[in-house]
Amino acid sequence: MTAAALVLAGTRPGGDPFAEGLGVPHKALIELDGMPLLARVVTALRGAGVQRIAVSCDKGPVADLAIALGAEVLAQGRGPSASVGRALDALGTPLLVTTSDHALLEASWVKELIEGTRPDADVSVMLARRDAIERAMEGTKRTYLRFADGQWSGCNLFYLQSPDAAKAIETWAMVEADRKRPWKIAARLGPATLISMLLGRLSLQEGLERLGRRIGISAQLVAASDGLAAVDVDKQADLDAVRELLTRKR
Repeated sequence: MTAAALVLAGTRPGGDPFAEGLGVPHKALIELDGMPLLARVVTALRGAGVQRIAVSCDKGPVADLAIALGAEVLAQGRGPSASVGRALDALGTPLLVTTSDHALLEASWVKELIEGTRPDADVSVMLARRDAIERAMEGTKRTYLRFADGQWSGCNLFYLQSPDAAKAIETWAMVEADRKRPWKIAARLGPATLISMLLGRLSLQEGLERLGRRIGISAQLVAASDGLAAVDVDKQADLDAVRELLTRKR
């Protein structure tokens, strides 16, 4: 596999109360089955055949762990989109992007995203349907985007396949700001798109295609075959659920 990978592990302004409550300064250092979350993510990427891995983070224990894992360290930008922009400059494309709190990340999901991306797509993003997520982890609480083809949740897995993917950075920042208010994103694409979404006539892929055309790229949805791909660790309830799931699997 020729793609490089970026793991977003930026520090939130004011710190992370969830991580600090567990006695560590960053979520990436929370241990799950005796292994820090960042190590689990890097291990999955290595298992998918990714040779060059960079971690976007501040100097300190996360950077030290990244280096110990054989990853490069890139200074974080002012927000995830800026960090991705820096990584594109440093690593080029194709570039896979994920997050350090993707506790259950599996190599097969990475391969599924990359292999499921059309050759002509500049950017692809993996999302999972609500029914798949709830089958995989009953009772989990997620933020869902409602479209004509169902309710979807992000998997923190993005594939920037061509240099034109850089055009999406500014839009990424906009999506970051409005990610829990998809109607605002649709409104930015014009009244026709907003009306289609509000009337339940817009599929997720159609929405991505319209967004891509707006910024001059080809954007594609890759639907996750495993609903667990949408599970990350943002709070104690997430960590408890993931630990219970791993205990049942054992």
